[in-house]
Amino acid sequence: MTGGTASWLEAALALLYPAVCQLCDNHRAERHAGFVCPDCQRKVRFIVPPFCERCGLPFDGELTAPFTCLNCRDLSLSFSFARSAVTAKGVTLEAIHRFKYQRALWFEPFLANLLLRLAVPALRDGHWDFIVPVPLHATKLREREFNQAARLALHLGRALNVPLNEHALRRVKPTRTQTLLTRQQRAENMRGAFAAGRTDDLVGKRIVLVDDVLTTGATTNACAKVLRAAGAAEVCVWTLARGI
Repeated sequence: MTGGTASWLEAALALLYPAVCQLCDNHRAERHAGFVCPDCQRKVRFIVPPFCERCGLPFDGELTAPFTCLNCRDLSLSFSFARSAVTAKGVTLEAIHRFKYQRALWFEPFLANLLLRLAVPALRDGHWDFIVPVPLHATKLREREFNQAARLALHLGRALNVPLNEHALRRVKPTRTQTLLTRQQRAENMRGAFAAGRTDDLVGKRIVLVDDVLTTGATTNACAKVLRAAGAAEVCVWTLARGI
């Protein structure tokens, strides 16, 4: 089937069977929007100031000066700062979970666009050298068949015209899921989980580390520590969502 025929057939099927939002199942949704309707898109909560200057944790209220939250004030962080586009709640969290664990790949445009909306203007003039995704262990990658962080990083790299580097980090130790662990347990769970890849490529480089969700920052901090030890000049973190 030629590309033109396929496009015509797809358009004809869309007229006969209009696509429905894959989150609410009530309204029409478009493929370019990840099959998420405008009503559901309006439920997304973007993270805007004020937030912690170090980890990006949003603050409810008004502040007149930069601040550092209690969660990371006494931590030794290897990244210069972390930012997230949206809160990991409601429709966003559901889409992330289905994307990761149920291979609902149609959500990718929706999720990527949320990240790009805030990350691109914030990073555009930063003269970054690489976009580096948080890697999966080989066993987990075989199970899931794709790395959601790498997919998001690819979109960000293209939007910024910054090279994607999937060889900078390797996940060398399988780890249990972080979901039910405390902050201390998460940090211990990540100890020794990552190793640098091609270290010659990293010396003096400024790197944007990308993941899907940041909660305590244990995973991204472990990655940043390895990258800095391999010679990276700076590592910042951008994630799609922030666990609150």
